[in-house]
Amino acid sequence: MFKPRLQGLSAALCTALLLPVGAHALDGQHIMVHGGSNPAVLPCISCHGADGKGMAAAGFPRLAGLPADYIVKQIQDIKTGKRLNPVMKAMSDVITDDELRAVADAYAALPKVNVAAVETAALVPGSGAWIALRGAWDRNIPECTLCHGPSGLGVGNVFPPLAGQPTSYLENQLKSWKGNPPAKVGMRAAKAPANTGITRQNDPNGLMQHIAASLTDAEIKAVAEYFGNLADTTEFFDESQHRLR
Repeated sequence: MFKPRLQGLSAALCTALLLPVGAHALDGQHIMVHGGSNPAVLPCISCHGADGKGMAAAGFPRLAGLPADYIVKQIQDIKTGKRLNPVMKAMSDVITDDELRAVADAYAALPKVNVAAVETAALVPGSGAWIALRGAWDRNIPECTLCHGPSGLGVGNVFPPLAGQPTSYLENQLKSWKGNPPAKVGMRAAKAPANTGITRQNDPNGLMQHIAASLTDAEIKAVAEYFGNLADTTEFFDESQHRLR
């Protein structure tokens, strides 16, 4: 008389016992530390650090606190070739959609970059700080903070934080948009000829390609150093910094 009920209970118990095993593939923290279900999906911490803040010496970017949708898009763009990255390409080809979403959500849940207020009264014209905060409008170069938010802390899912990223990473990304020789100013990224040396073509409306092509290599380095030196502060976290997210 109780057999059907016991069979149902037994089935439910078996399902519950099996869940933790299968759930590992969807556990973002697990993927960070141990990698994905495919051996080609290496542990994220090996390049991006145990705290997700990247490795400045090697130029690996910070992922902690980045919007999950932005992380997902970058991996998808690497997979489709809009953004060339040999290291990440091998992983982007085999990571599952569920694993990608899980690890992106896990990184998005880590602390956002927190920087102290920036003093703007004594900016030197043409310096990295000047371009970052005021632009070079005589060459139609808007200030970086116009899109990337106050202090370069990011806006929404499209414009990521620049503050807190390693200097070498920022410099390399700008040069990836610029190419060598530089792309024609105003050229849409999707139409860029293969011989321009452009290795990143996933910016909205070719905006970053235009900006990068308009900057000199010295200016690119200066802007990258400005944002790269906006290190995390130990001051109380001010959520209002991220109000535009």
